[in-house]
Amino acid sequence: MDLKLLLQLVGITLGLLYLWLEYRADIRLWVVGLIMPCVHGTLYFTAGLYADSAMQLYYVLAGIYGWVVWYNSPQRKESATRTIGHTPHRWWPTLIAVYGAIHAVLYLVLQHLTDSTVPFWDAMTTALSVVAMWMLARKRVEQWLIWGIVDLITVGLYLYKGIPITAGLYALYTVLAVVGWRRWCRLAKQQ
Repeated sequence: MDLKLLLQLVGITLGLLYLWLEYRADIRLWVVGLIMPCVHGTLYFTAGLYADSAMQLYYVLAGIYGWVVWYNSPQRKESATRTIGHTPHRWWPTLIAVYGAIHAVLYLVLQHLTDSTVPFWDAMTTALSVVAMWMLARKRVEQWLIWGIVDLITVGLYLYKGIPITAGLYALYTVLAVVGWRRWCRLAKQQ
């Protein structure tokens, strides 16, 4: 079996499990989130998606951070969903600035130091993912919307780079991001 195909199949399995746990706001998502980046990092590197590949190290670190934050949540013993909330308006300028800075730096690195054929899009999805992962660790409803944008762009990017099975997973992620957003909106309203 081809390495790319094997990595895509394992990645899909882990990705679906991760998304199901995220949808349920289950702390075990962070355990899967520590394994999945190893698989995806290898796949993306072999496909020439260098920022996406490097992003997997961030996902491991963010997974550790997210697990610690969720585990130490005072409401954890009452209900895993108690701390879900909307992103405060005052956070948005900082989140947008962080996204812009990361996107610009990654784009320049990819453009000038690699043979990437998609530096703008690779940098964009990676920068948005950094912001979305931080928001997930803080249990912010709007992280689902950012993931939806990332997922939609990623479908086209992965089709272009010749990893169609993983592109299909991200198409499913796009739909599930809307479903997750709606569920987390309801959960935030219940609090």
